Amino acid sequence: MIVSLTIVRYRKTFVPFALLAMAVHRLPMMLQDGCSFWKLLGSGRNGTFDLQPDWQQWGLLAVWDDRDNYERFAERSFVAKWWKLLGAETWTVLCQPMQSHGKWDGKEPFGKPNNAIDTGPIAVLTRATIKMSRLKNFWSNVDEVANLMAGAPGYITSIGVGEAPVYRQATFSVWESMEQMKAFAYGSKQHAEVIKKTRSEGWYSEELFARFQIIVSTGTLYGKDPLKGLIK
Repeated sequence: MIVSLTIVRYRKTFVPFALLAMAVHRLPMMLQDGCSFWKLLGSGRNGTFDLQPDWQQWGLLAVWDDRDNYERFAERSFVAKWWKLLGAETWTVLCQPMQSHGKWDGKEPFGKPNNAIDTGPIAVLTRATIKMSRLKNFWSNVDEVANLMAGAPGYITSIGVGEAPVYRQATFSVWESMEQMKAFAYGSKQHAEVIKKTRSEGWYSEELFARFQIIVSTGTLYGKDPLKGLIK
């Protein structure tokens, strides 16, 4: 199993095509060989959960049976050709799921792996469907956690994505190492308090948390590859 996340930035004049892609790309993804799970995603402006959409930035997360299936998609598919024609830039990371628990639309898209990540950069996906009655609680804590994460040692970048505004949100964050990610996740008192609130107040109707070993990073985001020189 290989997981891909592609982030596409469109020119401002092509934003209508970006919106159109959210409808048009569904059929080719449904018919795509070797793809067991996929989500077309909008993006926030600040690299994490965000109420302000970035109309120029969109994404696709997909789970592939193997790397060959992904490569055929990247070379030949209608979706990939659309990106090449209309996108200003694209950035793709290929990952191996190492740990995952929870569900996404009632499915476990990455299975139930529980493997150690010894060295190299990692990615963390945090995804949730937020209960309508808990939206205010959730959003009142987002900025504090985002600022803590952005200043944490080992933090490289993060992408805020979502299937729907406000209540179906995800963050894909990238770290130099597992140790540095854990230091933030478990060593920050403020972060620990927010996690405690999510449980005690029951913010989510569904959630998923996954960690990945990053295999390949290609393309650029804002003119550079965030992982350049970090992957051996």
